[in-house]
Amino acid sequence: MPYIRTNENELNIPIRELGVPMYYQRLQMVLAALFVAFLLIACEKDKPELGDADISILYTNDEHGWIEETDFANGAAKLMGKWKDAEAYTEGDGFLILSGGDNWTGPAISTWFKGESTTEVMNAMNYSASTIGNHEFDFTVTGLKDRIDQATFPYLSANIRLTGTDSIPEFIQPYIILDVNDIQVGIVGLTTTSASYSAFPAFVEDFDFIAYDEALESIVPKIWDGGAELILCIAHICYREMVDLAPTAQALGISMIGGGHCNELISEMYSDDLALIEGGWQMANYARLDISFNRDDVSVTQMSATNGANQNSVADPEIASIVSLWHSATEQALGEIIGYTSAEIPRNSNQMHNLVTDSWLAIYTEADIAITNSGGIRQAIAAGDISKGDIVGVLPFDNRIFEIQLTGSEVVNCLGGDLIMGGMTSVGGYRHLDGTPLKMDSIYSVLTTDYLYIQDATNFHLYDSDPYDTGMNYHQPTVDYIASLNTGASNPLNNYLDDEPRR
Repeated sequence: MPYIRTNENELNIPIRELGVPMYYQRLQMVLAALFVAFLLIACEKDKPELGDADISILYTNDEHGWIEETDFANGAAKLMGKWKDAEAYTEGDGFLILSGGDNWTGPAISTWFKGESTTEVMNAMNYSASTIGNHEFDFTVTGLKDRIDQATFPYLSANIRLTGTDSIPEFIQPYIILDVNDIQVGIVGLTTTSASYSAFPAFVEDFDFIAYDEALESIVPKIWDGGAELILCIAHICYREMVDLAPTAQALGISMIGGGHCNELISEMYSDDLALIEGGWQMANYARLDISFNRDDVSVTQMSATNGANQNSVADPEIASIVSLWHSATEQALGEIIGYTSAEIPRNSNQMHNLVTDSWLAIYTEADIAITNSGGIRQAIAAGDISKGDIVGVLPFDNRIFEIQLTGSEVVNCLGGDLIMGGMTSVGGYRHLDGTPLKMDSIYSVLTTDYLYIQDATNFHLYDSDPYDTGMNYHQPTVDYIASLNTGASNPLNNYLDDEPRR
């Protein structure tokens, strides 16, 4: 049975009990009330309509400089197009765009310019905040400060302290409070505690990375005292750590933990009042969180988390124009063609591992063995022409090659983890590539990176306290080696690759 219902009297009266005249009188009253309500809504321009949500968060992490459309990712311009087309994104209309950190180390278009290009793109995409990941330190603290100065959004971290103190470094903001759709939103950042060794150790030696719960318990009350009505946490931490941190977040009234670092795709309601989200990596995916908020009792009434893919969209012209300018700059600096491959060389393949380590020995002929970490190789080499920029993308870090002197037994004691090698193999025993055994008491010249040498988790520094700095970036021998082969369509690089495992 239909009912007439008015906001004023909350009437639930069956039509047949009103009689026809009374029915029309009541109907006129309702129509008049609806007309007045329409006028009030039309005039209320300072509260944008968002459907069922008052705040919508679009979240990425581990962008790693993949701003350009490539064979591996669709890039920033198409992501912006996707948000506008599929997510109804409109600047300033209750949306927050947030990042879980590791913005810039990756392809040459970002790495060669120390993240300047990626930061410009993120500015144009209207990011509201990013947390500081371990790779934000890749170009030293000075490089991080340069990007912070460039960014129109803050880089946040609440758990970085000056070594041995309770002081947050002056260039780091622990949190920010933003007015979003008339709601005071506090955003607090967290940096992975692994940054002390996953970042270049010398670049972070002045900092302690304290426990996440300790940092939140110290900072979040200040955010509430600062007038926040809703608090979100953007953290460069993995899913397991997010789950471990969730009870603390709940106790402190945090409504969202956004993750990063492990490149996971997450859209999970841990509970009715806490969402866990993460957006994959490379701008290939993203997370979305919609929040409905009751302004009268200042509380979240509902949240909905989803993930989306950067697919089936048209590039945003403004972002595409910015990326195009940086593409031209990259081509000018690194566009020289140095070789050709007839098939892709996958990132984590034996071919790639052996190419990198063998190239070091081919160019630095004084050495006997090369050892590096597979984690320092960041992307594949696509089929076709190979430019210097392609190799900078494969080996993007600002690592230098060290030469150290080790006995055969010390070499063996240094092997572990994800280390890869040239000049020797451990398959079937420790042997040189010509099959002769490694002599445990002989001295060998060994190449590794300054990054690995300085790590407490490796043994290199225990055996040679005076390494020789060759001054070469770890990508340079690979560039020079490929160029020396004069490869082309009739003589592709694939002819020179070794696919045999060495560990």
